[in-house]
Amino acid sequence: MKVYRLQKIGSIEGLELCEEPIPTPGPGEVLVRIVATSLNYRDLAILNGSLPFGAQDGRVPLSDASGIVEAVGTGVSRFAVGDRVVNAFVPGWVSGPFREFATQYGLQLDGWSSEYRTIDQQELVALPDSISFEAAATLPCAAVTAWSALKGIGPHQRVLTQGTGGVSLFAVQLAKAAGAQVIATTSSEQKAAQLRDLGADHVINYLEHPNWSEAVRALTNGRGVDRVVEVGGPGTLMQSVKAVAIGGQVSLVGILAAGEMPGFMDIFLSQARLQPIATGNRQDLEDLIATLARHDLKPVIDSRYAFDDASSAWRRFAARNLFGKVVITQNL
Repeated sequence: MKVYRLQKIGSIEGLELCEEPIPTPGPGEVLVRIVATSLNYRDLAILNGSLPFGAQDGRVPLSDASGIVEAVGTGVSRFAVGDRVVNAFVPGWVSGPFREFATQYGLQLDGWSSEYRTIDQQELVALPDSISFEAAATLPCAAVTAWSALKGIGPHQRVLTQGTGGVSLFAVQLAKAAGAQVIATTSSEQKAAQLRDLGADHVINYLEHPNWSEAVRALTNGRGVDRVVEVGGPGTLMQSVKAVAIGGQVSLVGILAAGEMPGFMDIFLSQARLQPIATGNRQDLEDLIATLARHDLKPVIDSRYAFDDASSAWRRFAARNLFGKVVITQNL
């Protein structure tokens, strides 16, 4: 089989296409023929060496994949040959609250940038026929993160999203499916139009309104939003705290932007909850898939690349001028 390994951390040139034997599933494991994968910001951070979780040379990258069960080991009861599956993001986290930083794909464990992979049956979720392999491959990291960031949101509430990355676009779709009103930020009129087409009720250009929390307050009659899906980190957190309603929640998802952290008094006066989001567990992925199927929601895909041309997918993703997910397909 063909498999990509990040032989040297630091650049896309460190990715090497190798040939290795197809593995055999052990007890409790299944062999997955991988059909699609997708790229996330964490993958780029691992490749560049900027993620502080002990990346290792020689690992197979990527955390998100979908495919077909090709073989099963002894004792497998959850899946059979021919089943369509997608992997959960955090190995070993089936349900319940986040308790520890476990091993991660692409860091301490080989990821999914391969034609085949063996995996414990507990790390997979069944995929309904209504969701394509390409769509499914976008779900484990970005979509589940958005799902977790929005837990508890319902009709007549207001949600603020930032930009047009994978998490933010999923957050727009899921918030609208829950009956909430969405205010989104972006940097161009083209992306603003795309966000409106996706369902955003209001869009604020943060280049024209650098203190965009003021525009958020104006749109909400001074109250602010019930939930902020905060993907920027230090560079946007001050505005998020000023945009959130008293008693609301800022879901801390990403660290994309450098900048000034809000002061203690800003946080105190907001009376808001600042909640770090640890993606989600296998049950979250199962619940998310059920919601997507029920509402017929389609993940936004920016571009598609063939497995043998994966380096082009990485370069497209690294350019960061995206609207949706970058997907790599194979074995179709």
